Order: sequence, then structure tokens, then C-alpha cells
Amino acid sequence: MTEANDRAVLIGLIGHGVGPSLTPRMHELEGARHGLRHIYRTVELSETEDPAAELERLLTAAETFGFDGLNLTHPVKQTAIPLLDELSDPALRVEAVNTVVWRQGRRVGHNTDVSGFAASLEDAIGPQPRGRVVLLGAGGAGSAAAHALASAGLDRLTVVDVDRRRAEEVAGAVAQHHEVNSAAATPHELPTLLPEANGLVNATPIGMAHHPGSPVPRHHLHPGLWVCDVIYRPVDTPLLLEARSLGCRTVSGLGMAMHQAAEAFEIFTGEPADRKAMLSDLQGLVAAEQKLSPTPR
Repeated sequence: MTEANDRAVLIGLIGHGVGPSLTPRMHELEGARHGLRHIYRTVELSETEDPAAELERLLTAAETFGFDGLNLTHPVKQTAIPLLDELSDPALRVEAVNTVVWRQGRRVGHNTDVSGFAASLEDAIGPQPRGRVVLLGAGGAGSAAAHALASAGLDRLTVVDVDRRRAEEVAGAVAQHHEVNSAAATPHELPTLLPEANGLVNATPIGMAHHPGSPVPRHHLHPGLWVCDVIYRPVDTPLLLEARSLGCRTVSGLGMAMHQAAEAFEIFTGEPADRKAMLSDLQGLVAAEQKLSPTPR
């Protein structure tokens, strides 16, 4: 571990229900490895009819009080866009921001979910083209996963959502920015989509403690699929457990959670993150949480 120095870093996480987040501890542990006085605080977004005004107030306060950066989560990843001066290319493509820093008096927004998902998938299954992929969910996580997948050499990406319009919007955005065959569908079309698919990604909340179950019936899965779930609490979601029992290659959400946090750490500090150590930290934090509460939050 590096000896402490005089440099301090102050970061915040803004959103609803951010109290239980493991992100602050991940950042602080990585900061300690670099000898930084790394302080990371959660900021609960108040219930308001005007979230943009509330977020503007918090952004101004953070800048005034000397914060080095902020992470943003639900429900302000898109709300933030008109409040910023500059966006990174991934943030522009996904139309969502999860990381904000101040550079020469300008607010700059980044999206590390896209690269985080791409890196986690490459870690797990390699950089080879991934054939036909079905993506469940057209929300923020789904949009990030869609753009990451579209950059990975797919033959076809089908975005599935209960709201077909949202699925069409994400599929259209992917087609606009990437050379990939993309389409939209609804869950009732899964029986015809999955037999021909090589990969399946769950970017819906189904599988979390408060949304139990699997988004796909077991009988629609087959051993030729690789199956990824962006959820990491629990690490082994019902979808992954069922897929693994059939012989599918599976990818948990731990890698995405770590990689997006690592890139944000690098943006905030300018220091290279030790991603292997950060993954170990996250695994330890999740395991400790699981021991304290068998039902993760």
C-alpha cells in the first residue's frame, strides 16, 4: 500500500436509495492503495416535482464546496444532460451520464457503464464476435449494454422490453451509431428469438431481492447460450443459476460494477485503478453483506 500523501479527493453519489451502495467503499479502498485521502459520500436525492432543479442545486453546491466529482444514478442520469457543459462520446450516444467532473470551470459528463459492461463481457467470454444477442431491458443499463454489445462484432442485436417503443428507441440509437443489425421486440417474442440466439443479457431489475424470479422461463434457455446478468446483488441470480445448470456460460454483474467504478475512479483522480484488487474488494463487500443479511438490498 502506498504511503499517504497530502492529496485529498472528495466525491459524492447522487440518487434515490443510494445509502446501501457499495460504490463509496470500493472507491475509498482503491484510494487508500494510492495513498489518497479519498472521501466518498452518498447524497440522497429528495422527492421533488422538479428533479432538474434539485440536481442543479446539488451540482452547484458540490462545486462550491470543492467536490472533485460526482457519480449519478437513478433517476437523474438523463436529467443531468442539459445541466452540463460537455459530454463524452459514450454519454452522448447513450444519452445518460453517471460521472461528472469539473474541468476548467466546465461541467463534463461521462458514462462509464458502456465501457464497464464491455470490459466485463470481454473478461468473461473474450473479444470474439458474439453472433446473435437478445438484450432484455431498454432502460439506462439496457441502453449502455446495447451500445457496448454493438461495438463487439454482433451479427444481430434484438432489444426486448415490455414497452416496445422504448425498445425501438434503443435499437434505433444503436443503428445510428454502430454498424450492426438491430431490432426491437417484446417479451412474448422470446420463444422465437432465443432458439437462434448465441447470447442473452438481462438488464432488467428482475432477479433482485425486490424483484424476485427470472425474466426468462428455464425452458427457453439452451446450452448454446452465454448468459449475462447486470445484477450483482445477488451475484447468482435465478437466471444465472438456471442457465448454469443447463451448461450455459454465465457472466455475473460483478465485473460491470467493478469496471464502471474503476473508470470513474480514474476520471476523478487521474490515477490508474487496480481492477483486480477492486474486483476482490467488491467480492468481499458483497460476501460480507450476504452474511449480515441473507436477502441483499
